[in-house]
Amino acid sequence: MSSATGALATSAPPRAALGLAAAHLRTLGHRTERHPDGTLGLADGPLRIGCRISWAGPVALPLHGEADVQAACGLMHVHGRRYGRPVRLGVGFASAAAGVLAATGALAALRAARLGAAHSAVEVSVAQAALLTVGQYLAAATADEGAGDEGAEDEERAGPGGPPFTSLDGVRFELETLEADGWQRFWAALGADRRTVARAWRPFQLRYATAVCPLPTDLAAATAALPYRHLAALAAECGVTATAVAARPVPGSGRAVPWRLTPGGAAAGAARPPGPGRGPLDGVTVVEVARRVQGPLAGHVLGLLGARVVRVEPPGGDPLRGVPPMAGPVSARFVALNRHKEVLEADLRSPAGRAAVRGAVAGADVLLHSLAPAKVPALGLDADALTAVRPGLVHVQASGSGAEHGPGLPLGTDYPVQAYSGLAALVTPPGEPVRPSLMTLCDVLGGLVCAEGAVAALEARERTGRAQRVESSLLSAAQLLCRLGGDGSAPSVPVCTDLAALAADPRLAPALERAGCTLVRPPWSFRP
Repeated sequence: MSSATGALATSAPPRAALGLAAAHLRTLGHRTERHPDGTLGLADGPLRIGCRISWAGPVALPLHGEADVQAACGLMHVHGRRYGRPVRLGVGFASAAAGVLAATGALAALRAARLGAAHSAVEVSVAQAALLTVGQYLAAATADEGAGDEGAEDEERAGPGGPPFTSLDGVRFELETLEADGWQRFWAALGADRRTVARAWRPFQLRYATAVCPLPTDLAAATAALPYRHLAALAAECGVTATAVAARPVPGSGRAVPWRLTPGGAAAGAARPPGPGRGPLDGVTVVEVARRVQGPLAGHVLGLLGARVVRVEPPGGDPLRGVPPMAGPVSARFVALNRHKEVLEADLRSPAGRAAVRGAVAGADVLLHSLAPAKVPALGLDADALTAVRPGLVHVQASGSGAEHGPGLPLGTDYPVQAYSGLAALVTPPGEPVRPSLMTLCDVLGGLVCAEGAVAALEARERTGRAQRVESSLLSAAQLLCRLGGDGSAPSVPVCTDLAALAADPRLAPALERAGCTLVRPPWSFRP
């Protein structure tokens, strides 16, 4: 018996993760039972699925709680990069990820069992969930091109600092733009030095990848000269979004699950069961039209469960494929999200490209996209338009704010959502000014909850015979974390300060694999 197994025998089960998984499954109408050993029983008529959540799983470390997992699996390290030291997240991020993944695995197993496969039990650990959440950072730290955690790129060892900015009247706010032109216009209007602005663009743009964003102090001085309402108006004129940082969590939608599931028309034909020894989503085809992190991670999770994922990329391929450090011919961070996906190159701006995507959807079970909701009908990729193309389609939308409406909603990217929702207030260390984590909390959890919604929809389709629509968002993921909170305890294990060393630790080997960089294995184990 390993030391980890011995530790688990005397550790309390991950109650927050268990409670989250049970709540999500009950919301779908399934009967659940929680057992003292950390096992969750899921029942639907004669079908029974056992779901066990442990702290360590196959990881041979004595992990007893959220703080231990955050310390040992790199979360404190990545979150703390902006502070120059490891810092604990003030929310149960690893537990939330494990609860969502457990519910996802249980629903996938239930669907497979409904189709006649021998799936009756699934197990996931909080440690494996945590490693999946830092998968991009782990891949970059161990890439063939420039191995070493923060030695791989200058940006990752550049030190603390970064947004939010502060206005003359004391409002702290995030800036967001995906285009250099808007960035330059905004700072030029404030009188900032052009060379300083140009130098700051690269760390600002790469903060999503590196979790650091050291910016020249001249920029902070420029925003401190004007009131917030003037800065926000100026930003809007320049195509930049300003989002005030909430001092406390903002009340959310109140939904029990961070996605919305709506039935559609009747499904066409019966699905086949997964093959022997294959993942529970074997036989499912997913067409993915998504960029950045949220949508691709959702597709990656479905692929880890056995689905065939066809990724739509622009002609010439996704530009993110070439962002260093490289794992062979492809970006290590890109590999961490898109390994094993097939690629369909199509220009959605052209009739031929849109026709090619609709042709792929005609043979698929799921369309997963992160397109701006307002643009989807014009592309012919909305659920109503695709009904004739693929009856029974599961239509999955990953967005920034989802179905929520109202003034002041943030641009649908991670850090403005953290600021708007109040999540930033929960993840800021005590005594520090409130600021979002530069670890992509909302993108990552948003991808996981999007995948959970997709699997819930596939299971509902088999149960009801009807197509399904799923809406998930970064904002709903942030609100989930705000509701979950944290316990504030200190870790009892050493804190990881080097992701390359973590990847080389044999105690974590069962959860990891190597393919030009270190990648995270599927976090579930399924048993007949």
